[in-house]
Order: sequence, then C-alpha cells, then structure tokens
Amino acid sequence: MNTFPLLGTIVFLPLMGAFGALACRKNDLLCRRLSLAVMLTDLILVLSLFALAPQTADIPGTWLRVEDFSWMASLGVRFTLALDGISLILILLTTGLGAIAVLVSWNEITDHVSPFHFFLLSMMTGVLGVFLAMDVFLFYLFWELQAIPMFFLIGVWGHGNRIYATVKFALFTISGSLVMLLALLGLHLLHAHQSGETTFALHRLMQTSFTQPVELIFFAAFVLAFAIKIPLIPVHTWLPDAHTEAPTAGSVILAGLLLKTGVYALLRIAVPLFPHAAQTLSPLLLVLGLTGMFYAGWIALAQEDLKRLVAYSSISHMGLIVVGLAVWNVTTLSGSILQMINHGITTSALFILIGMLDERLHTRKLSELGGLWKTIPLWSGFFLFFSLASLGLPGLNNFIGEVLILVGTFTQRPGLAAVGFLGLLWTVIYSLRMLRESLWGEAENRPDIADLTRRELTILIPLCLGVFWLGLHPGPTLNIIGTALAGLDVTPELLAHTP
Repeated sequence: MNTFPLLGTIVFLPLMGAFGALACRKNDLLCRRLSLAVMLTDLILVLSLFALAPQTADIPGTWLRVEDFSWMASLGVRFTLALDGISLILILLTTGLGAIAVLVSWNEITDHVSPFHFFLLSMMTGVLGVFLAMDVFLFYLFWELQAIPMFFLIGVWGHGNRIYATVKFALFTISGSLVMLLALLGLHLLHAHQSGETTFALHRLMQTSFTQPVELIFFAAFVLAFAIKIPLIPVHTWLPDAHTEAPTAGSVILAGLLLKTGVYALLRIAVPLFPHAAQTLSPLLLVLGLTGMFYAGWIALAQEDLKRLVAYSSISHMGLIVVGLAVWNVTTLSGSILQMINHGITTSALFILIGMLDERLHTRKLSELGGLWKTIPLWSGFFLFFSLASLGLPGLNNFIGEVLILVGTFTQRPGLAAVGFLGLLWTVIYSLRMLRESLWGEAENRPDIADLTRRELTILIPLCLGVFWLGLHPGPTLNIIGTALAGLDVTPELLAHTP
C-alpha cells in the first residue's frame, strides 16, 4: 500500500481538467492550453512511475503499485487500482496520445471548443481506469465512462453521416456492455452463494467454482463486450463508420486506445476469471482473429476513402493481436501487448496525417489525390514512414510485434502461423496501393497547399521517435512486459499477486 494515491491522481486528473475546460467556455485558447497542460502533467506523472519498475524487475508477477480503499462496503465494491508492467506501458500510451489528441484538435475544432475538451479529457479518465482497475465493478464503471464521451465526439463534432455512425456505435457498445453487466452480476451472486463473501474483487472472483456450461456462458458474455470493442469479425461494422465520421482526435483515441481496452480486458479480466472456458473457446478466437486479418485486409484493398482504408487496416491488425492472445504463451502474449503499443502509435499517426491532409484539400478520396510527394514532400515523407512501419518493415516497430506473435504461434500451431503470415501479405498490398495512389502520379488542377507546420511537426516527431525506439531497441519494453507476464504461459498466475 502507498500513502499518496498516485494512481488515483493519474486517473482522475483528466476528469478534473475536463471540468476546468468546461469552465473556460468563453475563452477557447485558455481551454486548449489548460487541456494540454493537464495531459502533459498526467504524462509526467506516468513517466515518474517508471522509477518503480527496476525495484521489482527480479520478482515476476509483482505489482509495482497498489492503491486500495473501501468504497461501497455494503455491496462489496472497493476502489482498487493496481499497476504492473502491462498497465504501465498502456497508461503511458494513453497519456501520450491524450496530449497529442489535444494538439491535433487545436485548429480543427472551432465550434463548442469547451464541451469538446470536456468530453475528450473525461474519456481519458475512463481509459486510464480500465487499465488500472482491479475491482470488476469499478472496471465496469470505467468501461462505460470511456465510451459515453465518444458518442458526443462523433455525433457533435464528426463529419458527414455522423449521426448514423454515432447511433451504430452506441447500439453495438451498449448491447455488449449490458450483456457483460448481467454476467458480472451473476458471477457476483454465484460467488456470494458459494463463499458467503460479498465482493467484486478480481482475485476473489477468480476463486469461484463453475459448472462447464455456466462458465462458458459467463465467458461468452464478457467476450462479446470485449470483441465489439476490439473489434472482431462479425461485430466489427461500427468501426469503419465511426472512424470515417469522427474528428481526427476521435480517430486517434479510437484506434490508439479504445480498441486496446478490449484486448486488455480479455487478458486481464475474461481469461483469469474463466480459464477453462477460455481454453475451450481459444480455437474460436483464433479463427475469428485470422478471419479478421484476411477479411478486413480484403475490404481495405477496395476502399477509395483514405480514412476508411486505414480503419479496415486497423481491424486487420487487431486480428493478429487476438491470434497472439488466443495462442496464450509468453512469446505471443509479449508480441500482442507490444503490438498494441505499436498499432496505437502507427495507426494514430496515419489518422493524424489524413486529418492534416483533409484540412488542406477537404477530400480523402484516393481518386482525387496523387502527386502529393511533389506538392507537400514533408507530409509525404511522414506518411510514407508510418505506412512502412504499419506494413511491418524490418527496423520499425510493427515488425517486432508481428514476428513474436508468429514465432510464438509456430511453436504450438505451425499451420496457423503460416496462415497468419499470408494474412500479413494483405497489409503489404493495400499499403503499397495507398502509397502509390496518394503520393505519386500527377496532381491535376490542384492549388498550392502548405506543408507541415511547427505544431504538426511537434505532433509527428515524438510518434516517429517511438517507432524507431520500439523497432530498433524493443528490449526494455519487452523486459517490462515479460516480468509482468511471468507465469501466464499456462494459467493466469499473474493475477494471484493481487492486493
């Protein structure tokens, strides 16, 4: 236990900043500056947590920090936050992308600036809470909190057919969450009946005994909610519409963070609670992951809207991450977690670059692009760089994660590893098509447009450095992940070290 609630401060600082932004509704510049200062402060607090990692480097599965407080004692709900290496790198990604989301909205969002930043910052609290909560009821509250602001970000500040995209996102998300809530309450009551203990603590609920049918039903209910958020085929159709109509900051948070909460929840919540059901249904997860790689890659190849193409690319990449999770050994899990970070960086960068291009040309259609390398070479260089990282060029970040997943899969299921490798070929094909049609060729009747500004370079350079760091020197990150994953090769022993 720690006297100062640092984790709680990290989680709720964005929410406090959100109310501060709401109070600045008459001064847009002050609102933007306050929001950026809050996210940068939160980022600094997260970076300070890395000082804890060396202290437990030789103690596999040990929590770096735990904060546990009584909350709703009569219901068995506690305010429990815990940090390990997996949570640490994910909250680092969250605060980093949160600051970037504020920066990319600096010129794009001109109407209702104060409410926009209120929803953006409050969503950060939801995401951070998901990555740190160790009480399942608390986890559910944060799970809902991260989704609600996105409804408004798309519905109010989105583009084109934004109401349709918002309603679709809401229907999918709410349906999955309600099913999970019913299973959570059923699990809580079953545990109370067996033990006489009223609790939502994850490590306590892991001790619940099930018959096989009941465990399968509960696991399926949790997986449905998480699969929608990832998203897995066939509950993926909300994502391309949401990405297409969302403002740039919304796409950054969707691709970089919200999709990752689904994979994290499978790893941290669903599999530890229902390990036998997870083992039984792991072939289904494998099939769905591989299907997503091929299907989404095929659909991406046919897209004419640049943003929609990257959205389907995102589904394909998430499919490979789920494959690593379904195989469930230290190598594939390390690759999947690293790939969550890699995907969060590269795909967010691509959405940011597309947003910058849309601000200049007011179009995302590939048929109306072409010749960008001649007109905006700096933008084109960054777009080429992040596209090559996304397709897995050796030396850049995605390559390491993909290799770990495929190698770890090959040790147990060589045939599926071969299929997964073939699925990566789709990434190369649609990425090269995207680059050919946007960067090269001739620009027809296009007026002169400005290249990247200093603010835009400030956004892109840190993402570029992250790609190089994880591609050329992934060891420190993998060591943090590996220490947290120790003992997860067969059963989820990591969470036995809960507070």
